[in-house]
Amino acid sequence: MKKLVLIFTLTMIGCTAFAQLEKPVTWAYFAKRINKTEAILCMKATMQGNWHMYSQSIKSVPMQAKFSFSPSKDYTLIGKTIEPKPISKYDKNLKLDLTYFEKQVVFQQRIKLAKTSTVVKTKVEFVVCNDKSCLPADEVTFSIPVR
Repeated sequence: MKKLVLIFTLTMIGCTAFAQLEKPVTWAYFAKRINKTEAILCMKATMQGNWHMYSQSIKSVPMQAKFSFSPSKDYTLIGKTIEPKPISKYDKNLKLDLTYFEKQVVFQQRIKLAKTSTVVKTKVEFVVCNDKSCLPADEVTFSIPVR
């Protein structure tokens, strides 16, 4: 009986540890008003441990972070989603410059408002890797209130 309890406990600990690593990125989002008719949407990714997320500018399309915004009459996008300067390293195996972020990154999208308040629906697709492996592409959706 003790062996069964020990095996169950170790299995649960292993499953819990694996589940925590399965989602190494957490997201936060908010809107900053610039003036009566414009705002900046901020989407902040925080990576755990030694995980990193690839930038929008990486040449490998499947690895790029991609933002898409649901069309609305309430707002229009001004320009593209911007990001800070990423870390850049050449990967000999892929024969490619990899551009990525570690720890934290804030992406920003400027919008022009047609109404005084709205909710902007956004989707981000991204890939995270560490020094040993990459996880399959992930997708997160946000509903960002602009007041």
